[in-house]
Amino acid sequence: MAEGESGERELYALLNISPEASDEEIRRAYRQWAQIYHPDKHQSPQMKDIATENFQRICDAYEILTDERKRQIYDLYGMEGLKSGLELGPKLNKAEEIKEELERLRRRKEEEKVSSHVRPTGSILANFSLPQFLSGGGIVRGMMMSSDVQSQISKRSMIAFGGNLAVNEGSGTGDATALLKHQISPVASIEVMATAGLRSLIGVQTSHQISLHSTAISGVAISLTDGSVNLSNAWTRQLSETSTGNIQLVLGEESSIAVGWQKKDEKTSASGDIKFSTSSFGASGSYTHHFSSKSHGRLAGRIGSRALEFEIGGGRRISKFSTIRMLYTLGIQGIFWRFELHRGGQKLILPVLLSEDLDLLVASGALIIPSGLYFFLKKFVLKPYFLRRERRKSLEKMETLSSQIRQARAAAEKAQQLLQLVSDRKKNKQMEIGGLVIKKALYGSRKAFAKRKNETAGANDELGSQILDVTIPFNFLVNESGQLKLHEGIKKSGIMGFCDLCPGEPMQLLVEYSFGGKNYEVLVDDYAELLIPQENHMI
Repeated sequence: MAEGESGERELYALLNISPEASDEEIRRAYRQWAQIYHPDKHQSPQMKDIATENFQRICDAYEILTDERKRQIYDLYGMEGLKSGLELGPKLNKAEEIKEELERLRRRKEEEKVSSHVRPTGSILANFSLPQFLSGGGIVRGMMMSSDVQSQISKRSMIAFGGNLAVNEGSGTGDATALLKHQISPVASIEVMATAGLRSLIGVQTSHQISLHSTAISGVAISLTDGSVNLSNAWTRQLSETSTGNIQLVLGEESSIAVGWQKKDEKTSASGDIKFSTSSFGASGSYTHHFSSKSHGRLAGRIGSRALEFEIGGGRRISKFSTIRMLYTLGIQGIFWRFELHRGGQKLILPVLLSEDLDLLVASGALIIPSGLYFFLKKFVLKPYFLRRERRKSLEKMETLSSQIRQARAAAEKAQQLLQLVSDRKKNKQMEIGGLVIKKALYGSRKAFAKRKNETAGANDELGSQILDVTIPFNFLVNESGQLKLHEGIKKSGIMGFCDLCPGEPMQLLVEYSFGGKNYEVLVDDYAELLIPQENHMI
C-alpha cells in the first residue's frame, strides 16, 4: 500500500503539519526546523554531521510539499510514487484526473519493465513403465520436451518461438513454431502463427472484446501438408466475479463443438467441459481445493468414447517459485502415478505406469502406499525441516530488524541532541509563567504500555526496548501560546526525534504534563489527534 494511502504521511509528521496545511504553514514549519538543523548553526564536527543529515530530510520534505504536483503524487502514492518517476501533465487539476493519469503512467512503466525481459517456458515429460521394466525392457517408454521463449518487441507487439520433440516406443516427431502477436487496440489483437515439421501449417487468429464481460476469438489454419483448412470460433463470457463460461466451434477435417465452465476463488477452483466431434465425444471435470497458501488437493475425471479415468492427488509449494505435485490415476489405460515439479515457467512431469490391468490389489496399493508415505514424510521429515527453516528465517529477520531498530533509535537520539538546547529554553520559559511543561513523553508499543502499567513503580522508571523517551522533542513542539498539537491520521514515528521501535505493532503515546500548577496525563493511539492542555486530562 502506498504511503499516502496508508495514513503514515511521514513528511507531514516530519514538519508537524496537517495534511491540509497551506503553503504558508509549510514554509513557517520549515523555517522553524531549519533554524535548529541548519549545519551552519553548529561548530562541533559531530553536531554538524547530525545536523546535515536531518537538514536534508527537512529540505526534501519542504521541496515535495511546496511543489503542487509532487505533493499530489505523494498524497496519493507516497514516496513510492515519487521514486518510481511518475510525472503529471500540466493540464490536470481535478483529483480524479490526477489519479487516473497516475494509474496510466504506472501501468505503462510496469509494461515497459515486463517488455524488457524475455520470458522462457518449457516442460519435460518422461513416461515410465513398470510392467515393461519387469518384463525385461527399458523403464522409459517415451519422452517429450517442449520449450517456448516470448519477447516483447514493442509496447503492442510480442514474438514467441517454440518447439517440441517427442519419442515414443522407437518413433519420434517434432516441430518448431513461430508466433507474432500485435495489440491492435485496447480491446482487439491479432496473432500470426507458423509451424514447421511433420505437422506444418500457418494460421491467423483474432481476439476482440465485444463487451465488458465477453470476448470472441476467431481463427483459420491451413495445413501445408494436405491443404486442409480449419476454422475456429470461441466465445468467452464472465458469468460472475469468480466464474467464466466458453463455447468453441471448430470446422474442418474433424469438426467439433465444446462447452466449458471455470470457477476460481481464493480457496477453490473448478472446471468442466463437454465436447462432441465427428469421431468422438467426451466430458471432463476437475476440482482443486487450497488447504493453505502452500498445499492443495485435486480431484479430476474424464469420460467419453476414448477415455474413462479418475484422478486424485495434491501438491505443495516448497519454495517461493517451486511446487511439487503427486497424482494417482485409475482408468482404462491402466494405473498411473504422476509426479510433477513446477518451478517458474518450467515443468518436469513424470508419469509412471504401474499396471496396464485394473487389478484391485495394485489399485489399492498404489493409492494407499504413497498416501501413507507422504503423511509419514510430512510428519517426521518435511514438517521438522520446514519448522527449522522457518525458525532460522525468523531469527535472521529478527536480527535484521533489530539492527534497523538500533539504527533508528540512534538516529532519533541524535536528532534529539540538537533539539535539547531550544527544548530546555522553552520548558524553562513555560515553568516561569506556569504554562505547559512536558514532564515525560513516551512513545512505544501498546503491549509495552500495558505491561508497564502492571509493573511496580520502580520498574516503570526503566524504559524497555519497546519504548522511546520523546520528552525533549515534545517540549520543543510547545508553541508560544503554551499549546501542543499533533494532527490526526499521521503516524507519530515520523516526527523529528521519534522512531518506530516495534514495526507492525500498534503504537501509543503517553504524555505526562503540568499546566497552571496542576498535573495531567493522556494516552493516545498512534494516528489519533492530540491537543494539550485539556481539562479532561487532569489527574
